[in-house]
Amino acid sequence: MKRGLLAAVVAIAGVLFPLAGMGKPEKPTRAAPVFPLPGADGWRAAGQDGVRGITIGPIENGYHPGIGYGSAAYARTLDECVKMGARWVAITPFGRVFDLSGRGVDPTFERPFATNREDVRRAVDMAHARGLSVMLVPHLWVESGAWRAEIDPGSDEGWDVWAKSYGAFVRGWAEVAEQTRVDLFSAGVELRSWVTTSRAPSFIALVRQLRGIYHGPITYSANWDDVDDTLVLGELDVIGINAFYPLADKDGAPFDVLLEGGERVRERVHALAEVWQKPVLFTEIGYTTRPDPAIRPWEWPDGMKNVRIDEPAQADAYRALVAPLLDEPLFMGFFVWRLYADPDDVSQEAGWGFSPRGKLAELVVRDAFAASWASDALRRPGWAPAARVPGLLP
Repeated sequence: MKRGLLAAVVAIAGVLFPLAGMGKPEKPTRAAPVFPLPGADGWRAAGQDGVRGITIGPIENGYHPGIGYGSAAYARTLDECVKMGARWVAITPFGRVFDLSGRGVDPTFERPFATNREDVRRAVDMAHARGLSVMLVPHLWVESGAWRAEIDPGSDEGWDVWAKSYGAFVRGWAEVAEQTRVDLFSAGVELRSWVTTSRAPSFIALVRQLRGIYHGPITYSANWDDVDDTLVLGELDVIGINAFYPLADKDGAPFDVLLEGGERVRERVHALAEVWQKPVLFTEIGYTTRPDPAIRPWEWPDGMKNVRIDEPAQADAYRALVAPLLDEPLFMGFFVWRLYADPDDVSQEAGWGFSPRGKLAELVVRDAFAASWASDALRRPGWAPAARVPGLLP
């Protein structure tokens, strides 16, 4: 028998009788993360469908042990995400910043940093085991209640200290991303005072350092109102936006006005992708469950009082934002903000909060995830059909 024919017979036998004369087969290795190809539609061109994602927040209280990332409770949340039609989840470990002076990042958050790292490793593995891709997004929690975008160490020396401390924090999470083969890594979230100013070169240097640690695609989660001024976009594989765009400017706006707002967002996404020739991903979208949530969608629910819960208003805001984007071939996808690591822990957020779980907005999300998107890979080359949208979406 010729050598080539013998090799073919052996290969076929290995497929038909994989356990014959062998021990237990090894667990298959997860494929390396996918990079977008060059161009504004680089994600679709790389053979990838639009990102249908949900952010899973940690349990933000150390008095609730055993229900955070990597726990049995978290497993239930993952299962809910799968049932909703999600194909991605975002995991958001936090570090603490005590105020806006930028003296440094404490990587401990509710539990010791080493413990959190192990929990996140397990959380990523659990998501991958369910066929979900993972974006890892290290966040900053400002103890004073101020916004991380306004951090200002105040001097060259102070900024050097801040950059070194933040760099150590995010590199630590990049190591976890590499070890667990995370599919997308965000180098930061809403760091306006850094990435839109003359301080941006030190952030660019950090991104380049991260590429020596994590060998998958990198994004940065810009705020919706400063992404056009962000000076680091050229260093990224994906343009990330925390997309809390207002869709109207007056309370009581009817749905058609909100939908016009969604169309304007689509136009901005298309223009940004064309300018930078990179796909645009909404690393966060969300609306609170109250009247007129699309007017100031960034307002945090913890500071609200005497709020009337309004599920239809939340659902309409989601519909108005998402429906136009599903017809945009340069739109990479979005992550819903957010569910929690324990789906049954109501201590994390009031009923008028962002979570769409068990609300009308969840039905909108399910419909959007089930739809055919113009940015999906499985479409006619060179032609972007209108999204086929079932259910609640128009």
